[in-house]
Amino acid sequence: MPLKEDIRSSSTLPGSFYRNEALYRQSLDVVFANSWQLIGHRSQWTEGYQIPFVLLPGSLNEPLILHTGAEPFVSSNVCTHRGFILVEKERPSAPIRCRYHGRLFDANGCFRSMPEFEDAADFPRREDDLARPSFVNWKGFFLCRISEGSSAHTIIDVLDERLGFFPFHDLQYSEERSSVFHVKAHWALYCDNYLEGFHIPYVHQALNKVIDYGQYETHLFDSGTLQIGIGKEGEPCFDLPAGHPDQGKQVAAYYYWFFPNWMVNVYPWGISVNIVEPIDIGQTRVRFLTYVARPEMLDQGAGSGLHAVEMEDEEVVESVHRGLTSRLYRDGRFSPAMETGVHHFHLLLQHHMADFLLNN
Repeated sequence: MPLKEDIRSSSTLPGSFYRNEALYRQSLDVVFANSWQLIGHRSQWTEGYQIPFVLLPGSLNEPLILHTGAEPFVSSNVCTHRGFILVEKERPSAPIRCRYHGRLFDANGCFRSMPEFEDAADFPRREDDLARPSFVNWKGFFLCRISEGSSAHTIIDVLDERLGFFPFHDLQYSEERSSVFHVKAHWALYCDNYLEGFHIPYVHQALNKVIDYGQYETHLFDSGTLQIGIGKEGEPCFDLPAGHPDQGKQVAAYYYWFFPNWMVNVYPWGISVNIVEPIDIGQTRVRFLTYVARPEMLDQGAGSGLHAVEMEDEEVVESVHRGLTSRLYRDGRFSPAMETGVHHFHLLLQHHMADFLLNN
């Protein structure tokens, strides 16, 4: 039965969604391949380099090159002759020669020459340049999209609405505060859990001491959601400027989620990014990337104890994944007060995968 737009009468996605291999594979092609993905922040890399990477390893497996010049961009890392991987390790920006058959591209990925092709008709073509996925540099954060589709402004406008005051120019990547976690659960279950503060009093005892559960807010957008954590009296919070949408509130954290799989958590000390990477139907990699702007404010308030919070989240998400193997569970219902974010996520999945959900 399709989900209903009215959360008060809607059921959740059925448990079978999280168990169905065909639906999982379709989500990679229909959802992930058609989405904007966050790559990282400029402070992670040296300027003027070519950085090979794989977009969503284990699921999309798209070989790409990040070019970190004055005007950064992303290109394919696959030779347009026979598909050989071109750049195999990080290096200063330079012309790219395929070591399989010698095809040469300039440093920007444009075709330059190819041995033994003198008699080839209609050559070179535009397709012989390295493909360039859509790319956006938003305040030092790099996003890309490997398919045609919606503009990144559906994301950027949401962020800009509230974060214009934030000291983005001071952000620096912190490798020692960044981590990779492996979760034994379906990727969407990790997002389900992130998208509601309903569980905070039951699962996150330390966080519940600094967040005012009664004032927790959830805002919905076409591209995702925003949860606002209001700090209790005396807890660190943002100094919001006059005219800000949340002026007068003790905002301790902004929790942004963008469909389908990445989060931007904004604290007074800086930003923590979560990128949820499917590996298979029951295995998910979660990359935590930490960027610090105000080190003197670390380890305080809602932005402290993030590792402990993650461990608590993983424990309940893995339990739900095991529970959804039950043949006696069909689906659930949403709390209209506290689970609007999860409902919105499920509706987005239904919208993008309607044909597949109805036939599986």
